Amino acid sequence: MRSMSSCVPKAIARPWRVRSLARNQVAPVRCTSTNSTAPAEISAYTNEPKGPADSLEYRIFFKQGAKMVSPWHEIPLFAGDGNLHYICEIPKETSAKMEVATDEVGTPIKQDVKKGKLRFYPYNINWNYGMLPQTWEDPAKKDEALQAAGDNDPVDVVEIGTGVHRSGGVYKVKPLGVYAMIDDGELDWKVIAIALDDPKANLVNDVADVEKHFPGELEKVLAWFRDYKIPDGKGPNKFGYDSKCLDKAFTTKVIEETHEAYVHLKSGARANTEELSLI
Repeated sequence: MRSMSSCVPKAIARPWRVRSLARNQVAPVRCTSTNSTAPAEISAYTNEPKGPADSLEYRIFFKQGAKMVSPWHEIPLFAGDGNLHYICEIPKETSAKMEVATDEVGTPIKQDVKKGKLRFYPYNINWNYGMLPQTWEDPAKKDEALQAAGDNDPVDVVEIGTGVHRSGGVYKVKPLGVYAMIDDGELDWKVIAIALDDPKANLVNDVADVEKHFPGELEKVLAWFRDYKIPDGKGPNKFGYDSKCLDKAFTTKVIEETHEAYVHLKSGARANTEELSLI
């Protein structure tokens, strides 16, 4: 895993303290039981849409009370007990490619644009899909094992639970595993997670549990992200580590390191050469 500085501002201090490990070592990870009856959505955050729906101008802004907040910068990554906050961008069984606009002030959610037109996947995505706040995949840092640098975005989340999340919703999830997707030569981590209020949340704590309680689901995730560009005439995406979904210990390291990369960007320790919005 990439070597990162341990200098983290106190305002974003890390609840997960993971040592720098070689790739064949395993970090201790707490697998705590979760109360699946508690709602996973964080009601303190609300949304304010602006612009006509299904248009190039449409944006979903985030508010905490009366204050406008950035989902990337002002919603905390860590949710306690090893859990995380994630922002849903694309609800399951929809195809509009919604995403947090990292280059716009306030980083609202918008629909991606390609050749001047709103972008859609060729078919519905079968899971809730979104991003981890306060993470960043640095395009200037090459992963030594994969020989690929980050894709300049926050870390993606594939939430495999049974519920349907809303675009702009903020949810507590339990991380379970991660795929190392290589998209056009860029490293694009896909964290597999489950909402804390899912009926099976207490049963799954690692990749082996996902195979047991969601048989075949990880292979479906792999196939979807591998093949979704093929209908547009492109080749399949590639995956590192023999296309395996890596375990929770490895996932924890990925989250720690991409959080530190974000902290360096936000604090100015790493120059903002990509012209991202830091407010």
